[in-house]
Amino acid sequence: MQKTIFYHDTDCGGVVYYGNYLKFFEEARTLYMAQKGYSVASLMQQGKFFVVARQEVEYKFPVRYADVITVSTKVLEVSDIKIVFENTIINQNGRLCTKGKTTLVCVDKNGVPSSMGVEVKHAMAVTPQTNG
Repeated sequence: MQKTIFYHDTDCGGVVYYGNYLKFFEEARTLYMAQKGYSVASLMQQGKFFVVARQEVEYKFPVRYADVITVSTKVLEVSDIKIVFENTIINQNGRLCTKGKTTLVCVDKNGVPSSMGVEVKHAMAVTPQTNG
């Protein structure tokens, strides 16, 4: 996923506000899942909700106003109830700026951990492919 950094993405110093990286990861994960045939909305209609159980972020180089970044996503691990995603953010100069790892857990409408189903699990299976 490519994204241009706008003023509203940054802090007073013109650097992307640290919390916005999580939004970029979320957007890239959502697109990744859609490319695999599963929109978040359709999963919710099936009673499958994914919640963040763990988040790791490694800030390596600042992303600034007007930069064009590429956010790549891959799956590191998948089980009946869990998907571990890895995201990387590369700037327009090819520099690694940020790495993140997000663990999502599938829950039912009551927030109880629940199987995502074999079809979803197989669609999200670990692959070296990215959406960057």
